[in-house]
Amino acid sequence: MGPLYAILSVLYLLGCIALCATILLQKKRAASGMGSMAGMGDASDTYNAPNKGRTIEGSLERLTKIGGFLLGVFAIILCLIPFILA
Repeated sequence: MGPLYAILSVLYLLGCIALCATILLQKKRAASGMGSMAGMGDASDTYNAPNKGRTIEGSLERLTKIGGFLLGVFAIILCLIPFILA
């Protein structure tokens, strides 16, 4: 279990660093009063909404969601390895 757990821990750490980098690369969203609390956003969100997935910001947002999910699954697997291999 020693080498396997060490390798997976290093991969997990690299995944955490990569996820932090994708979060920090994202563009900061400006709050627009009460509309941002209600989930409405501002006028630029509605104008760019159809093409948001094709922009760099859209790609980073999608990568953050997928990376966060995979990192969570990987963390659960990493916690269960001692019980599986015991």
